Amino acid sequence: MRIFNLCLDRKGIYFVNKDGQRLTFFDGIKRMFVRFYNYFLDLELFLLTVIGYFPSHQIRNIFYLLAGIRLGKGATFHMGARFYQPNKITIGEGSIIGDHVFLDGRDKLIIGKHVDIASSVMIYNAEHNMADKYMLPTLEPVIIEDYCFIGPRVIILPGVIIGRGAVVAAGAVVTKDVSPGSIVGGVPAKEIGKRPLKEYKYKLGRPRLFQ
Repeated sequence: MRIFNLCLDRKGIYFVNKDGQRLTFFDGIKRMFVRFYNYFLDLELFLLTVIGYFPSHQIRNIFYLLAGIRLGKGATFHMGARFYQPNKITIGEGSIIGDHVFLDGRDKLIIGKHVDIASSVMIYNAEHNMADKYMLPTLEPVIIEDYCFIGPRVIILPGVIIGRGAVVAAGAVVTKDVSPGSIVGGVPAKEIGKRPLKEYKYKLGRPRLFQ
């Protein structure tokens, strides 16, 4: 009989991993704690998803702050945001995050000041290692510097730094660093132009009410 990582048979009671390999007592206890922590995290993420549809920026932001997201002055999310481990996510002053985004917080995710992130953007900082026989995850931080614009349905992959003032066109898949002030697009994203601005002093408009 097997319950979670605990097995009971003629050999006695012992722990195994998901592949059925026997574990030491201490490894088994550790894995049990990790599993129950993940259950708690799953519940937290479910509640944040539900709260993400409440039609008030202020109330949503209170719950996001309680979950560990660092929000700068005036930063906010539109409805429908989803997360992994929100306590490693930082959003800078005045940045506006569009509706139905997915933000991965399994490693650091830092979004700078006055960044405009459009609808349905997905940002990942964890992925499976295809060279590992157990497909264990690898983690790398993602940094989006000040005054960037990230277009709708963009996907940003682990380890990417998007430089100050850069623009990522709609639907692009960003697999490597983007230089400051550049405009990139396509799959995978490549430079297609440069912003004419050298200085950025603007602030984004107010977020849409009840959205």
